[in-house]
Amino acid sequence: MGDIHVVIVEDDYRIGNIHEEFLNKADGFKVVGKALNGQEALQLVTENEHVDLLLLDIYMPDFLGTEVMAEIRKINLSIDIIIISAATEKNIIEDAIRFGAFDYIIKPVKMKRFIETLERYKNMRMSLKSEQDIDQHLLDRFFGHSNQGETVQAALTPKGIDPLTLKKIEDIIYKTAEGITAEEMGSLVGASRTTARRYLEYLISEGTLVAELEYGAVGRPERKYFAAKRTDRGTGALS
Repeated sequence: MGDIHVVIVEDDYRIGNIHEEFLNKADGFKVVGKALNGQEALQLVTENEHVDLLLLDIYMPDFLGTEVMAEIRKINLSIDIIIISAATEKNIIEDAIRFGAFDYIIKPVKMKRFIETLERYKNMRMSLKSEQDIDQHLLDRFFGHSNQGETVQAALTPKGIDPLTLKKIEDIIYKTAEGITAEEMGSLVGASRTTARRYLEYLISEGTLVAELEYGAVGRPERKYFAAKRTDRGTGALS
């Protein structure tokens, strides 16, 4: 997946430059245009079909940001929008939500909050593009319902077991009927074989997984992991 193409819409060029500096600190993003007003923003969106994300101010010389959002939705429904503005009026915020703002950040912007929003956006975008079937867990994360559950899960998991990594490993296991080795799992989640095995063995202790030794043509037997509730190959019984 290539870089996420971003247009910054901010009538104060100095603030726009700061937002660009912040954005350059996040991996996977590329500024492809900057606009000082609503008309320039609409022109950029119209002329560049590869814009993925707008960082949009509300107060501009010609239009409100929410008015720009309304026009953009007529041009391109697939562009995502993050509002960055000092506007706190209830009606403006309600309009921004109705027009599909991914997030709303009130100025002055702190870099940590800015980067967190970009990373959350990137992760959600990647998840939606990579998944063939969307499940409730992904939707809960997207719509902000998972924080409390993840906090509880974090409190229940032992030291060295990250709940998000654990969930990713569980998702892979349930989609891999033929089983998976620790080395294969490590490659899929971007972790070492040792780290992946620690998570897999933890899931065995929780009763979520089972493991079997499989003998190849050469070399020592390999430990493969399967979802615990599966049909045992050969007997048809549940393991």
